[in-house]
Amino acid sequence: MEQAISLKEIFLILRKRLTLIVLVTFAATLLSFFVNYFYLTPTYQASTQLLVSQTRSDEPRFDYNEIQTNLELINTYSVIIKSPVILEKVKEDLNLDESMESLNSMITVSSENESQVIRLSVENSNFEQATAIANKVGEVFQAEVKNIMNIDNVSVLSEAQQDSNPVPVSPRRTLNIAIAFIVGLMAGVGLTFILEYFDNTIKSENEIETLLKVPVLGLVSNVSKKSISEDKIDRPTASVVKESGNVI
Repeated sequence: MEQAISLKEIFLILRKRLTLIVLVTFAATLLSFFVNYFYLTPTYQASTQLLVSQTRSDEPRFDYNEIQTNLELINTYSVIIKSPVILEKVKEDLNLDESMESLNSMITVSSENESQVIRLSVENSNFEQATAIANKVGEVFQAEVKNIMNIDNVSVLSEAQQDSNPVPVSPRRTLNIAIAFIVGLMAGVGLTFILEYFDNTIKSENEIETLLKVPVLGLVSNVSKKSISEDKIDRPTASVVKESGNVI
């Protein structure tokens, strides 16, 4: 049966290889920093909101059936927004070089908490371009849906706004670096215990007694280089004194 390791022994093992743990953790964190800030391209998001409203604005009352119809139409509108009919017009108006597949992949359409509000989001490495595409898609869809569905119940609730200091949605640099720090720390601790497991050297008299089942009679202490040097310096002096004594 293997001997259990106490908390004190675990602490001593970690302290003995503390330098290794720090180096591994630092290397992982530094690597993550360089990858996130110098290798990965930041992606920005711009969003506009569209409102699917009632068709008769002159009637203030709410028609529950009409609201339900509008909610059901949102799924249809989500497909139309990303259709070639809309995107081709957007490409033409903005003079975009992206392919239809690339432009389609930038756009995400969702319902705001199952309401009559549609959120149209665009992700791009250029925030200004993402804003322009989001607003243009909403504008083109609002104009074209009248001809496609023969209905006029879509209005722009809010447009995407320019920001002088936009925050990228990816990569999440701070989170990634924090994760790299934790992973590096865990890797350093794990490597420490692996090295300790494969280390077969005897480190104390207690291990000798445990392995060989014999008592320890004596220990040989470590002698520092300084003590050895001082001993070498003292020996000639002693010889001179002895020789002088013989002459006298």
